Amino acid sequence: MSRLIRDVSYFLLIIVDSLLAVIFYALKTFVNIVKTVSNIIINVNMTKSSKKRKIVHNPDSNPISFKRGAIDENWQKLLSSTLFMEQKNEKTESKDKKHYTGSFRRSRKEKNKTETEAVENNLGTLNISEQTSEKQKELDKNKNNNENRNKLTKFLAMDCEMVGVGYEGNDHMIARVSIVNKFGDCIYDKFVKAREEVVDYRTKVSGIRKEDLLNGEEFTVVQKEVSELIKGKILVGHSLKNDLSVLYLSHPKRNIRDTSRYKPFRKITKGSTPSLKRLAKEILGIDIQDGEHSSVEDARAAMQIYCTVQKTWEQALSEKRGYSKKFVEA
Repeated sequence: MSRLIRDVSYFLLIIVDSLLAVIFYALKTFVNIVKTVSNIIINVNMTKSSKKRKIVHNPDSNPISFKRGAIDENWQKLLSSTLFMEQKNEKTESKDKKHYTGSFRRSRKEKNKTETEAVENNLGTLNISEQTSEKQKELDKNKNNNENRNKLTKFLAMDCEMVGVGYEGNDHMIARVSIVNKFGDCIYDKFVKAREEVVDYRTKVSGIRKEDLLNGEEFTVVQKEVSELIKGKILVGHSLKNDLSVLYLSHPKRNIRDTSRYKPFRKITKGSTPSLKRLAKEILGIDIQDGEHSSVEDARAAMQIYCTVQKTWEQALSEKRGYSKKFVEA
C-alpha cells in the first residue's frame, strides 16, 4: 500500500514538473514577442519624427516691403528736430567764439579770478570745509570703533554654567562656557556634551536643558579652544577658580582679575565674599540673574564691573608686585 502511494506521488510530481516547464517556456516566448513588437513600434515612431517637415508659406502673410522715399522722410524729420538744431547752434557758437588777446584778455582773466575768490570767501564764511572735516573725523572714529568690535582684546571675561553629577548631583560638570571681549561682545559661546550621567541639570539656575548638552561640542575641543583664546590674556570673571577647575585649565595668577576676590568690593558685603548679582546691583545699578542664568550676561557684567575700577586695580597691583607695566589695549 505504501509503495503504491509512493509511486502515485512520484508520478504526480513528474506531471507537475512538466506543466511548470511548459508554462515557463510559454511565458518566455510571450515576453520575447512583446519585446520584438515594442522595438518595431519605437523604431517606426523615431523614423517618422526624424523626417524633415516642409516649410509651408502662409499666403496671407505679406513680405516686408520698404516704402520708397521713407528714408528721406525720416532724414527730414531728424533735420527739423530740436536735438539736431541744438547741436547745430552749439557748433555755430563755437565757430563764432573769438580768442581775445592783449589787454582785453588780461582784463577777462582778472575778472574770472575775482569771481573765483569771491566764491571761495563765501564758502569760507559758511564753514563748509570745517563741517566736512568734523564729519569725516566722526566717521573715522566710528569706523575704528566698529573695527574693534567682535575682536580679541587684551582683557577677556569668562563665565561657565555647570550641571550636577555624581552622588545626588553634588559634583560639578561644565555645560556651557562663554567669553566676551572688553567691549562686551561675545566672541565664544558653546554648550559642552556630558561626559557622564547628569543627575541634576539645575535648569532653574543654570538654564541648561538636556537637548543643549546633546547638541553640544566635545569637551576636549572646547577645552583646547578656550585654552588658546585666553593664553597670554588678562582673564576677568567672578569666582574664576571654579570656572577654570571644571575646564581642567590653569591660568597665571598675575593675569587673573577675579571680582569676587577684590578687597574693596568686600566692603559692600562687610567682609564676606560678594555675589556677582550684588556687585552688579550696587556698582552698575542693573539687575542680573533673575531666574535662569546666562553665562554671556554674567561675563559681560564681570567685565563692566572690572572696567569701573580698572585704573585703581592695576595701579595697586603694580605697587604691590613692583612692576610698572601698563595694560593698554592692543
